[in-house]
Amino acid sequence: MTKQEFSKLTARGTVLLDGATGSNLRAAGMPAGVSPEEWILANREILLNLQRRYVEAGSRIIMAPTFSANRLSLKYFGLEDRVEELNAALTALSREAVGNRALVAGDLSTMGRPLEPAGDLPYAEAYGIYREQMEALAKVGADLLAVETLMGADEAAAALDAAADLTLPVMVSFSVEADGGVMFGGTVWEAAVMAQELGAAAVGVNCSVGPDQLEAVIRSVRDAVQIPVIAKPNAGLPVMDALGQAHYSMGPEDFARHMRTLAKAGAGIVGGCCGTTPEYIRQMAAGGDGFA
Repeated sequence: MTKQEFSKLTARGTVLLDGATGSNLRAAGMPAGVSPEEWILANREILLNLQRRYVEAGSRIIMAPTFSANRLSLKYFGLEDRVEELNAALTALSREAVGNRALVAGDLSTMGRPLEPAGDLPYAEAYGIYREQMEALAKVGADLLAVETLMGADEAAAALDAAADLTLPVMVSFSVEADGGVMFGGTVWEAAVMAQELGAAAVGVNCSVGPDQLEAVIRSVRDAVQIPVIAKPNAGLPVMDALGQAHYSMGPEDFARHMRTLAKAGAGIVGGCCGTTPEYIRQMAAGGDGFA
């Protein structure tokens, strides 16, 4: 997909993303402390079933389960030399799940550490980590890239610089507080302006809090940029049970109702993050109101 094709897609109406991957895999039996990438490939039918259900619910863009398939994260499992192999296999799995019924986005994530000078991660290292994974995702045929759950504007800059000479559109989204503050400093609307200037195809918010707390944030981002705005929040706030499992406070119908409010506030690309399931996407699609 080219950047021009992405612009045409978003111009036709609100675009539905998928919902959570990680929380659904944990509910399906993925234990803590394992490599998600290896577990998914060893239990491929679980991911295939989940992503097929998202497409059936109405998702137009599915995230390949490559969120942590970068050199920095894979090093915890001794897999840092398998970046290309794992990204290729996981993206191909998502393509098998959706066929030509939805687009497949190569998913990338935060480094989880502030970049220098505020932190200890050199900009050049972050750039190299993003570039390596992006090249692998482009090579295997991802339709677009999604850089999610970013904690700082400098992470977005490193990712967008790494993607600068690629033809794929790049969606960028930040994890924020309810007041729009970004974890490593500044506001999401300030970060959004910078991301737009560096070539992002869309920008916004994912993970973070529930949709009921984000209307003012989405409106502020919409007022700050000219590119499509993303809203992919959690299903409310999590409560941990005695077994350490997270249970989220907002059900599918309430989530969909609040997501329509975010769409009216200016979000043109919408979906769900932690705690959401295909039923959340189905409720959003079923309500109409401009959801594609």
